[in-house]
Amino acid sequence: MAETATTLPPAPAREASRFDVKAFLTRYGAWIALALLILVNLAITPNFATWQTLNVNLTQVCAIVIVGVGMTLVIATGGIDLSVGALMAIAGALAPLIFLGKLFPLPHPAIGIALAFVLPVLVTGFLGWCNGWLITHLRIQPIIATLVLFIAGRGIAQVFTNGNLQVFNLPEFQFIGLGRVFGIPFQAVLMVIIVAVAAWMLKRTVFGRQVLAIGGNERAARLAGIPVATVKQRVYLISGLLSGIAGLIVIARNSAADANLVGLGMELDAIAAVAVGGTLLTGGRATVVGTLVGALIIQLVRYTLLANGVPDAAALVAKAAIIVLAVWLQRQGQR
Repeated sequence: MAETATTLPPAPAREASRFDVKAFLTRYGAWIALALLILVNLAITPNFATWQTLNVNLTQVCAIVIVGVGMTLVIATGGIDLSVGALMAIAGALAPLIFLGKLFPLPHPAIGIALAFVLPVLVTGFLGWCNGWLITHLRIQPIIATLVLFIAGRGIAQVFTNGNLQVFNLPEFQFIGLGRVFGIPFQAVLMVIIVAVAAWMLKRTVFGRQVLAIGGNERAARLAGIPVATVKQRVYLISGLLSGIAGLIVIARNSAADANLVGLGMELDAIAAVAVGGTLLTGGRATVVGTLVGALIIQLVRYTLLANGVPDAAALVAKAAIIVLAVWLQRQGQR
């Protein structure tokens, strides 16, 4: 009798039919966590579904996201930037000195306001480029190169202001932190624009592909003809520019500039947002939109705890747990 042959699908087809839970969580875990947080808050947090609550969370998260976009690009190359908080302090210290006429005489107040938006950001962008120069030309590890400015930058900001609080009331400048466009905070509009441009640049431009190639395998990227040093310097330049913008937003929102507090701890919040959002901390894969989601998760966790009477210190513990979980999921996805 002829044996009946049992036809089995090829091994790849059988594997493709399986649902990979770990890969799914690695890719969509941040979105799922954000959705769950929103549902939990709708159930237990009083007055969560109000415009006031949305406004509070948006204004708290914008600076983190803007700095996080720059941090995403830096980490995508396999680097790190610990100087972002200090750069925010420098920008925040310089702007009032400019528009109040303390740095140099102004022919017209409008010129001072315009320069206050431009010069501090250019300064922080240049300092960010210097970070990239130290890394690429002096071969200093990114964590050490940016640690130098992390330490010295806030001191520079304090020297600019003599350690004094700078209080001001200038609606034209404060619009960047307090203004609204069709009822939406202007800083949120600016944040969305920056995220959209960075996401497009990372996915659709040669520069974005070069960033990911360097983070994936720097030696191979160099052999392929990618100008590694130039790309890295540009990435740290962008991080510096965005840190300066975030610094202006913070002082405009507070109507005061304090070199001791502006940007304090921002480097940790930005790195946390990047990690939770799904960008590989080892480089080679990045998602700017994921950084936005990660920042929203961290902010909502803190808001949820505070709104329900949990001390703020517990939010730090929760943030640390979220980062550990995000890194663990990344490791599982890599395996």
